Amino acid sequence: MARKICVLTSVHPASDVRIFHKECKSLARAGYDVTLVATGEKDSEHDGVMHRAIPASKGRLQRFLRGSLAVYRKAIQEDADAYHFHDPELIPIALLLRLRGKKVVYDIHEDLPSTISYKPYIPPTLCGPVSSVARRIENFAARRFTGLITASPAIADRFRRLNRNLAVVNNFPRIEEIESGSSAGDRPAGRASRKPALLYVGMRITRARCAVEMVEAMGLLPESVPASLRLVGNWDSEELPESLSKLAGWDRVEFVGQLGRPGVAEELRNAAVGLVILHPEPNYVISQPVKLFEYMCAGLPVIVSDFPICREIVNQAGCGILVDPFNPKEIADAMTYLLTHPEEASEMGRRGYEVVREKYSWANEEKTLLNFYSELLGNDEIPEQSLIRRGQAA
Repeated sequence: MARKICVLTSVHPASDVRIFHKECKSLARAGYDVTLVATGEKDSEHDGVMHRAIPASKGRLQRFLRGSLAVYRKAIQEDADAYHFHDPELIPIALLLRLRGKKVVYDIHEDLPSTISYKPYIPPTLCGPVSSVARRIENFAARRFTGLITASPAIADRFRRLNRNLAVVNNFPRIEEIESGSSAGDRPAGRASRKPALLYVGMRITRARCAVEMVEAMGLLPESVPASLRLVGNWDSEELPESLSKLAGWDRVEFVGQLGRPGVAEELRNAAVGLVILHPEPNYVISQPVKLFEYMCAGLPVIVSDFPICREIVNQAGCGILVDPFNPKEIADAMTYLLTHPEEASEMGRRGYEVVREKYSWANEEKTLLNFYSELLGNDEIPEQSLIRRGQAA
């Protein structure tokens, strides 16, 4: 009988890329019985993964109280061999599962204490104390979980001394997803013509993710450069688009909204430049932005905030230009250069594409995930090669 893994989230949608499209699908293809507990209208099954639906909550407090309780009830009903949860707010119920003798894995997407500084719902005077409390709670819990998975080596550095059973599963792109729709002779890195579009893709469009600076940069582009800024994602607040609409570059902005994965892949195939411009918030400085790798995978030259980790990736690959995220003029100059030097931009895109295929693809991370669970659940066999590379990816 297949070992059962129950994946838990109250924050992320059931279609979340890391949770469902990468980890759940990989585990299911490897032969595990995988159930995902997440918000939804009804239970369903997709790509071998059973989705157990919980009601969506209204507001953070209701989600923390009612949502967590709903996740816990579903988790108990599943009686799984291992529980894999993704949200810090589920730490209390994860500890309850440990008290019941269950194996529990905490998947850590970001350095929680470092995110407190840019949470709009936390008053600035409370950011320090809240960050300290969050760190203490997370450290206490991390010692007691069966294992930890982190989305980057930088996050792992904080937790290694707390739990020896730790694996880094980087949030690298699924190459076949971005390449789908391209013909064999039209791989992303080799595309000769693209729209003069500068692309930002994210779950949310926020001030901390340089929404203001990107629009201001568009206002500084020469009139001779016919370009648009395409924003893919949801607005972080109702006031942000109203505020941005007053800036000089707004007439060159195209708000696309939230897209599914096929829509995102289409945007990546058609754009000219990918933007990964972030304010130097502590969590962003140590992050490996998944969008950076997706842009590279699509053969796009990139414009990236000049942070140490991103600098190393971009410089080693030779795939883009680093900028000061607070300097719209510098951002505009980088945009102008890439749009007016198509051959060099194409070469940057080609180099980025090749590096992603060799080093930054989900196929490699899948092996780490499957090895982790093989050891955790005592399986006898570990797949010899990535299941993605066997052509079984959906």
